[in-house]
Amino acid sequence: MDRRETVEVFRERLTDVIERSGLSRSAFATTAGLDRSTLSQLLSANNDRLPRAETIAAIASAQQVSVDWLLGLSQIDQEGINIMGQPLEIESGAGSPVDERLIRWHAEAEGYKVRYVPSTLPDLLKTEAVTRYEYRDYAPITPERGLEQASHRLEYSRRPETDLEACSSFQSVQDFARGHGIWADLPAESRHEQLLSMMSLIDELYPAFRWFLFDGLQRYSVPVTLFGRQRAAAYFGNMYFVFNATEHIRVLNRHFDELIRSAVIQPTDIIGFLERQLADVT
Repeated sequence: MDRRETVEVFRERLTDVIERSGLSRSAFATTAGLDRSTLSQLLSANNDRLPRAETIAAIASAQQVSVDWLLGLSQIDQEGINIMGQPLEIESGAGSPVDERLIRWHAEAEGYKVRYVPSTLPDLLKTEAVTRYEYRDYAPITPERGLEQASHRLEYSRRPETDLEACSSFQSVQDFARGHGIWADLPAESRHEQLLSMMSLIDELYPAFRWFLFDGLQRYSVPVTLFGRQRAAAYFGNMYFVFNATEHIRVLNRHFDELIRSAVIQPTDIIGFLERQLADVT
């Protein structure tokens, strides 16, 4: 980039940083150690000069962005820089995707929208036969404990104040219906019963519970649950990565928004989709 292009990029990114900060221009100038007139000059379309290096560094430090990004030398955006230094909790000893900690976090998120990407099928929709099959060889948790915790999820979804969204790939449902992968030893009768049960529960719980299906060839997500604006928990088999910082939660909510926007099967079409899968149960 030549000097004019660098100045233009700096002005655009400075404007972006100010907007994201939520501060007035006067307040923003104060946080960066500038006066209002200097900031106005930097934002002017008639300005064709970069500020002094210490001024750029002060802005970057105050707003936790990189100098390289402000000058257009890096494409890592401001929010990507912000979240790197924020705290992350690791909860070890996670028994399962329906660990009791999720039950407590659900209770603490009462009144907020809860959004999640399940590791297999949504727990609240699983039949007893499917739950027992899934946890029969899973050492950290017994099938009985899995049933109890899944029951808590279903009970939660039936509360009048519940606002619950789930996202997963439509291929994961097809694999279940066809008995592929981990479902290879689950009898066809159990898979058929599960599909019928899901159709019934989805009809009962809508619109409090909404299930979106995306194309797994276009999108991917680890199992994660977003508890309103309070926290997010990503499941990694034997541990949770728990995000409490506002920026972490905001970024993960945008990730979930993208999954919903890319959904090829909407909540109102789920029952019809499941009905079509019945023909593949053999």
